[in-house]
Amino acid sequence: MYELFYWTTPNGHKITMLLEELDLEYKVVPVNIGKGDQFEADFLKISPNNRIPAMIDHEPYEAEGDVAIFESGAILLYLADKHNQFIPKDTAGRANVLQWLFWQMANLGPMGGQNHHFVTYLDEPIEYAVNRYVNEVSRLYAVLDHQLKDNEYICGEYTIADMASYPWVVPHKRQLQKIENFPNLYRWFETVRSRPATERAYEVAKRINPNPTQMSEEEKKILFGQDASTLQRLRKDN
Repeated sequence: MYELFYWTTPNGHKITMLLEELDLEYKVVPVNIGKGDQFEADFLKISPNNRIPAMIDHEPYEAEGDVAIFESGAILLYLADKHNQFIPKDTAGRANVLQWLFWQMANLGPMGGQNHHFVTYLDEPIEYAVNRYVNEVSRLYAVLDHQLKDNEYICGEYTIADMASYPWVVPHKRQLQKIENFPNLYRWFETVRSRPATERAYEVAKRINPNPTQMSEEEKKILFGQDASTLQRLRKDN
């Protein structure tokens, strides 16, 4: 059984999408990042970067005892490898999926996150920052649109590369993107959205956080007001 430490963010959705595709038994442990649950001592033991998602595999194949993993890309790869699904077995196919998984982790996710921050969370938007990240996300959409020109899914067949990228395209309106301007991306987006496992994964989000609201000033302080001293103090105390 898997224990998933989760909140209703794009990175959290990646893992529920894969778990639902694999039809696995898992328990969701909500980590409310707006309230600061990610700084609890027990969570930091699993996720030293104080970020969701994190996961504990209570029934690993080759290890004695539990296996704890943090970072969404690492969790996707672990599950895909363990269950021999959603990643090719041949070297070239596997490399192709990995490069697009790492592309999402290094590009679409971070740039989308900065887009959300400067477009959504500032009381007085900074024009340069808004333009910088809206334009960069647009460029990344174009990269993905081109890749999908001759592929139903990012790497041909449906893989963890698609599950990694899809949740970061869901908030395209919030990112100030017109997804209709990217026809291949739009077609792919609707295809992934309509998969039963995707629908089930987003139902999990609704159960965990049924009434998402505008972020309060206190929540912003918790999410964006931490520095090195935060973790240093927490680890000293624990």
